[in-house]
Amino acid sequence: MKTINIKWLLFAVAIIYMGSIGNVWSQQPSIGFFKPYDKEGINVFETSKIDTVSFDGLTIRWGANFTQQFQSLSHSNEAERLLDAEGNDANQLISLGSGFNLATANLNLDAQLADGIRVSLITYLSSRHHSEAWVKGGYLQVDKLPMLKSAVIDNIMKYVTIKAGHFEINYGDAHFRRTDNGNALYNPFVGNYIMDAFTTEIGGEIYFQSKGWLAMAGMTGGEVKGVVDRPDDRAPSYYGKLGYDRQLDDDLRVRLTGSLYTTGKSLNNTLYAGDRGGSRYYLVMENTSATTSANFTSGRFNPGFRNKVTSVMINPFVKYDGLELFGTYETATGSALGEVGDRTWNQWAIDLVYRFMPKENLYLATRYNNISGELVGGQEASINRVQAGLGWFLTDNILLKGEYVQQKYQDFPLDDIRRGGVFQGVILEGVIGF
Repeated sequence: MKTINIKWLLFAVAIIYMGSIGNVWSQQPSIGFFKPYDKEGINVFETSKIDTVSFDGLTIRWGANFTQQFQSLSHSNEAERLLDAEGNDANQLISLGSGFNLATANLNLDAQLADGIRVSLITYLSSRHHSEAWVKGGYLQVDKLPMLKSAVIDNIMKYVTIKAGHFEINYGDAHFRRTDNGNALYNPFVGNYIMDAFTTEIGGEIYFQSKGWLAMAGMTGGEVKGVVDRPDDRAPSYYGKLGYDRQLDDDLRVRLTGSLYTTGKSLNNTLYAGDRGGSRYYLVMENTSATTSANFTSGRFNPGFRNKVTSVMINPFVKYDGLELFGTYETATGSALGEVGDRTWNQWAIDLVYRFMPKENLYLATRYNNISGELVGGQEASINRVQAGLGWFLTDNILLKGEYVQQKYQDFPLDDIRRGGVFQGVILEGVIGF
């Protein structure tokens, strides 16, 4: 117990120290049609069409996100022994203790190239899956076309946004609130959904926004990498979103969106496997040969729809004063290469968050998340998770949060390591974003 208390103290000191560094960068150049990386970006979904920044020439903005966790989780299962030729049991869970996870970091570069035209580039400096720095993606966003010098085009662009590049696709609303490697300020919890719809693909999106109404259509190459070979085995992905988002009065905001994503054929679609940053629940439900980098999706579930998938997500969001409710209902049908028929997985989740004190700097949060569907081979199974958390914004750039989590696996096959599985415990996380 004494050792754990010392670790927690060091953790708190490290977060406060990093926060003092983050405050140095708190004054940043202004970028138009932009989602902030600090507390101001919470509950921001698509960027607004309201023009609040005058263009004074090329502007470059550097930013970053840092996270550090202290994990204290335990796990157990009821799977039957699965011995190899050397007598090792593939269903024996790895031993877990309490300690610090790998620190993760993002580097954000945004530039205003012209009036209403900006570019964004995000690099993962440290992530669970990669020890080296690598690019998440980059894109060009166009909210004005001043070079055309046309009043007609200017009026059209008051409602239209064009996005092109290699970017996080806008399927559903849950991806706006999730943790993205080092960027964890938007997420009131530590972990993301069990079935985590997130991927980066190459293509374009076009938006229409007016008086709270939103429509978006997108098309991409359907895979996380750019490829030109085996064209008969690949097809584009098409997706879209319709919704309404309005601040009805000083206290009440309502939003409701529905999204569709579909691809007819692919060699490696990653709608539910695109997050290479990794899960926050290190090594849970993994066997004794697991490593934090190779088994970077621990605690999540990927239905394995690599070949084709059609998925629908509906998201209601209501915020009244400091109380907010965010919900998700999702159904996905698809198959992996070699499967004869399609399988379906359903997911639903509900977040309830109460933000209080001056400027909503403190919050309490709870989430229930459930998925159910058909495994490869036909067996029905389900997973459910309960999360309870709290957070404290020391400044707009520094967040300290904690979470209790319990996740249970039901109806998995006898020889599956997840059979009768349970993991639970506490995680503390410090976050910086600017």
